[in-house]
Amino acid sequence: MKRYLGSALFMAACMLATGCVTEPPNRTNSNANVAAVPTATATMSPTPVSEKTSKTQALTLPVLDAFLANESFSGLLKSRLQLTDEQIAKLREAAHSDTAKLSEANAGTSPGETARARITAKETITTIIGAEKAEQLEGLIAEQGSGDNESAADKTAPQSGSNDTRIFNNVPTDSRVIVNAPAYRMDVFEAGRLIKSYKIGIGYPQFPLPTGLRKARTIIFNPTWTPPDEPWVAKMKDVRVGEKVEAGSKSNPLGPVKIPIGGPSLIHGGKPLAKIGTFASHGCVGLTTPQVHDFAKLLAQLGGAHLTDTDIAAFERTKTETKEVKLPNSVPVELRYETIVIEDGKLHIYRDVYDQDGNTEENLRAVLDANGIHFDDLTEDVRAEILDALAQMSGSSLARATPSSRDNPNDKSAKASLSASQTRSRVGKTKPRVAKNQKEIVIEIAELSGKGYPAPVELDTGAHKGKR
Repeated sequence: MKRYLGSALFMAACMLATGCVTEPPNRTNSNANVAAVPTATATMSPTPVSEKTSKTQALTLPVLDAFLANESFSGLLKSRLQLTDEQIAKLREAAHSDTAKLSEANAGTSPGETARARITAKETITTIIGAEKAEQLEGLIAEQGSGDNESAADKTAPQSGSNDTRIFNNVPTDSRVIVNAPAYRMDVFEAGRLIKSYKIGIGYPQFPLPTGLRKARTIIFNPTWTPPDEPWVAKMKDVRVGEKVEAGSKSNPLGPVKIPIGGPSLIHGGKPLAKIGTFASHGCVGLTTPQVHDFAKLLAQLGGAHLTDTDIAAFERTKTETKEVKLPNSVPVELRYETIVIEDGKLHIYRDVYDQDGNTEENLRAVLDANGIHFDDLTEDVRAEILDALAQMSGSSLARATPSSRDNPNDKSAKASLSASQTRSRVGKTKPRVAKNQKEIVIEIAELSGKGYPAPVELDTGAHKGKR
């Protein structure tokens, strides 16, 4: 069964080619004068070891461009992959050229953008350095962008099956943050209870969010930003490559708060409302200013720090001064890619925004099985509606389907795939096509009543601060 595994390599885009960039560790930021709570307000249950990216998704040229902006990476290509200066120059030229073609305004308007970006990258890189070196390059980028920020204690802590990140639609029992990219949603759990939900902006198709378990350890108010040598920077006003943009500047895309979550990955503010619930960044989780302030308070609470509205107001009055709030207890941040979610008794099928082939019958069956429901036990009409929804939300490729035991009674473990049209035809009529910009299809199924992942709590859509 194919699990929705994204690659941490894509988050390199945050490190060098975006506003989602982590400042060097020798910056002169001072620690904020906020109270630290000796222990977290929530009981933190042991968290699973971070999922390593042994199975990577093919990289894109814009992501490669982000890495190549750092000369130290060029050194790795020479020492680890034995690439020549000429090969590296050709890679840089090809990656830079492809990045220059990107249009943020048109991101996500045509199906299969991520898939095409991966194919283009694979063909281009293979032409320049050969298939074997291309595979090694992908592995190196995955390694460098893995975002492993676990402490020794994290890695040796007992594992809790109830928090297993490999389980579909898993509801945690501890305190953590869960981000599901296809749903454009971020949830905050405290001791296993969902206390707040946010609608978010996600990475552009060429800069997908990764998946895996990260840790938040610090909240940085009024961060600075150094523009990388990237084509999109040239389109910005009052910004020059390599010249630091000060904290509080309107030209600083990080906004008032950034939260590192391992490697180059960030959760940050500064996004306009129009970028919430859509593609919004070069690989980070984006929030509006009110959203990120609200989230920072909750994150501090989970991490054992006492952060008040008064503290945040004080930071706002001194926008040019960067302040750090260190969390006494790290907070797990789980990055998911789940396109099939049972939520509060309803089946949500999200568009496969990064072309990961998540909307398959095989995955559907696994999600239903995890909730004690068998697909073959549903009525024919319900099965038809579900399979049609999978096909319509499947991104660049047609939905793949695992034959039911009824179709293949002698081989229940068969992995053969059917096209979306074949899948629909075997169960009857389909519904009209949905709009190409529709992000999800919701199907009510009586058998799912009371089951699944919790519905949003106090959903903050970014429209204004407070309850929705």
